[in-house]
Amino acid sequence: MLYRVLGFCFLVLCSEAPLTAQTLPLQFRSKLAPATNATMTIEEYEPKSMLVVPAHPIKRSKYPFIDVHNHQDGRMAQQNLEHLVREMDSINMRVMINLSGENGERLKQSVENMDKKYPKRFITFANVDFSIDRMDDPDFGKKAAAQLEQDYKNGARGLKIYKNLGLTVREPSNRRIPTDDPRLDPIWQKCAELGIPVLIHTGEPKSFFEPHDRFNERWLELKQFPNRARPGDVYPPWEQVMQEQRNLFRKHPRTKFIAAHFAWLGSDLKRLGEVLDSLPNVSTEFGAVIAELGRQPRFAREFFLKYQDRLLFGKDTWEMTEYHTYFRVLETNDEYFDYFRKRHAFWKMYGLNLPDDVLKKIYYKNALKLFPHLNAAEFPQ
Repeated sequence: MLYRVLGFCFLVLCSEAPLTAQTLPLQFRSKLAPATNATMTIEEYEPKSMLVVPAHPIKRSKYPFIDVHNHQDGRMAQQNLEHLVREMDSINMRVMINLSGENGERLKQSVENMDKKYPKRFITFANVDFSIDRMDDPDFGKKAAAQLEQDYKNGARGLKIYKNLGLTVREPSNRRIPTDDPRLDPIWQKCAELGIPVLIHTGEPKSFFEPHDRFNERWLELKQFPNRARPGDVYPPWEQVMQEQRNLFRKHPRTKFIAAHFAWLGSDLKRLGEVLDSLPNVSTEFGAVIAELGRQPRFAREFFLKYQDRLLFGKDTWEMTEYHTYFRVLETNDEYFDYFRKRHAFWKMYGLNLPDDVLKKIYYKNALKLFPHLNAAEFPQ
């Protein structure tokens, strides 16, 4: 046997062929260590951390909370809400705000369905129809405001503006309509008159407007969803889009605005603070951007303490288990734990360990100021 091994080694040394599992005789192949997968892509790479640290996963928030950013679409008009309410109860969600209320008869049916079965567990926001044929009407703003007033009478308690305004809403001439277009002023004025907030999603993450190259932090998401890119030959620059939003806020100081997704400044909290400082009629919520906060726990904690009266709890999509990560970031001092979606965050999360008085404001007290029809006595004081 020894001579056979030595003979084989001599042949290998004399050969130009590389030594691989395929060139070895069958009886020797099992002795080799497993080869690494050199063809694995970054999408497939899911390393398991060897770090062992204290962990305090949370499946139910410490205090009842109001989610100001959720979407149930028109299903709320027909949906059997029993299962949804059970899931809400399991995570301690007291009130869900459905931003996708639409308008007219569909909104009315949704409100009636919710209020009849589960009063004060849901709040519905109306939506404006920005279809291109309507935008050709010089009285569009006045008509939209009139529809909003009717929606308010039918139970809507807020207005949700989608990201299409400022990006894709256009006139028949194909001219883009900016968020601060004066023709829309009657809508914002009506909201001030009715005393209802406007939750407005403007733009997209800044990375979507940047080149899709190796330096782009959202490279994986843009690879998986190329249509999320906002190239400069099709869309206006990110700074312009967001400035139009702030122009709108400044132009209507009597209207209460909620800048969705931390105004896409979750990665630049100093700048977000400057926006809040200059615009007292604006609050913000962290739907879909908790990953930005969980990677900068010290600075984010300082921000939450400083602006504790201006921040609202928001999640965006309804997936019950994903709320657990939000609770853990807000409530614990945990280190180095996973986010639930790699394309949004390839990094790890850290807890902010917010004090109870701040948690109460984030979870429900700040929202109660915007929705006085809710009974504050039903929440902890």
